[in-house]
Formats: sequence, structure tokens, C-alpha cells
Amino acid sequence: MSEQLGLPGMPRRLFSCTPSRLNTWLDCRRRYRFTYLDRPSPPKGPPWAHNSMGASIHNALAGWWRLPAGRRTVESAGNLLAAGWLKEGFRDEGQSTLWRERARGMVERYVAAIDPDDEPVGVERTVATRTEAIALSGRVDRIDRRGDELVIVDYKTGRRPLTEDDARSSLALAMYAVAAGRVLRVPAYRVELHHLPTETVVSWRHTDESLARHLARAEDIALEAAEAEETYKTGGRAAAKPDFPPNPGPMCGWCDFRAACPEGQEAAPAHQPWDGLAG
Repeated sequence: MSEQLGLPGMPRRLFSCTPSRLNTWLDCRRRYRFTYLDRPSPPKGPPWAHNSMGASIHNALAGWWRLPAGRRTVESAGNLLAAGWLKEGFRDEGQSTLWRERARGMVERYVAAIDPDDEPVGVERTVATRTEAIALSGRVDRIDRRGDELVIVDYKTGRRPLTEDDARSSLALAMYAVAAGRVLRVPAYRVELHHLPTETVVSWRHTDESLARHLARAEDIALEAAEAEETYKTGGRAAAKPDFPPNPGPMCGWCDFRAACPEGQEAAPAHQPWDGLAG
């Protein structure tokens, strides 16, 4: 981080990041380089149907909360989902229509179980915080206020059921709690994953100590990424390659940049764009 250190006595330039950026560094450093550093970046593969479904559901729920309270009905939620349905990645029109109706059912069942008058503090709210090393920001699906505290709510639409450990170990949720608490000046300890396919909520209540551990971990990850980026910028692409090795494994079959990574191609067969949908 020599560039960031600057002259003696000068403050260190903060490393700007999001939880997604930090998690990409942990998952695969080559994908990190392709995503955030290479310009132009390698071409991505086709869009994924499960991502289209997830984005459609997120957009519908955000739009529902932005309606006047009197218009937040089950029917309006379903209509928002249908009107904003994203078709990219599905095998054909028939499959898209089938999953649109399934997603509509998920959204309608979800809003039927919540109070439309219980106004959130934030919907698709961007929050940010700084430490001596990083400037971190991210967008939260929903922030509730319950009593004297904030609650971080993250919608999930994947096919895998979630556990308490998913909420406890999530770096993103912990960073959202830290940032929301600082921005809104209200304590935020509870984080929740709302899994629409199974109609379940898994949660975890952090402490000051557990949030501090997550924040320290984020700083450690950011330091590694910043040092590798500095090598990339000062040494050029060829010199930087050893600092961005791939992490071959089964997940390579889902990588957007699989076509640009020989190791990823050897590690796992390519998935069809609709393979991420539940059976």
C-alpha cells in the first residue's frame, strides 16, 4: 500500500469497498481482478435465470414498501412482481412464465404475513462507515426499527434453506449493522435473513464485540486486496498475475468469467443459465 501511505506523517488513503467486493476477494482472487481491476474486463457469460428471479422479487418488495400504506395489498405486491419481471436467463418463454408465477406466489405470501403499516426506516437504503483503514458502503434491502434498536433485513431467494450460522457468519450483514447504526445513530445488533422460498426467517443478534470482530476482519481482507491492487497498478498486468490466483472448485461452473479462466474450466463443467432454479 505504498501509494496509500504517501509521505511520512500524511494520513493513509482509505480503501473504498463494499461487502460484495471483500467477499469476492475471499472467494476467488482472479474473479476479483476480472471484476474490479481489468479494463476492459473479460466478457461475462449469459445472465442467470435465478439472478433474474431474485432481482425481480427484490424490486417488487422495494416497490411495495414505497407505495402509500393504504395501497400495500397482497394483490399490489403480485402485480409489481409481474410488471417488473426480468426474463433474462430462462430457457424459454414457458419456463419464464412458470417461474414468474412461482415468484409471484412467494411475494404475495410474504407480504400477507407482514404489517403494511409497520413503516421501515429504510428500503434499499445505502449506508456507509469508515475506520482508519477502510471506507465501506453497501445497500440494505430493508432496515426496521423495533423498540430502541434497528434490525437489518436481507431478502434471500436461493434454493438452499438457510441456518442461523448463515446470519451469524455473514460479513455483509454485520457491516450493514455497523454502518446503519452509525449513520442513523440508533443501535443495530439484530440481523435477519428472510428466505422467501421456504417462508422462513433466520436471525442472529450481534454484540459490540462480535461486530468489532467482523469489522477487523473486513479491514484485514481490505489490506490484502489493497496490497495486491497496488502491485497490479505499479507492475502491470503480467507482474500482477501471481497476486490474483484462481480458486478452482465446484463453484467455477457458476462463474461469470469461466470462459476466461482455464483452471475454472477444468475444475467444473459449465452450468446452463437456468440450472440455479429449484427443481
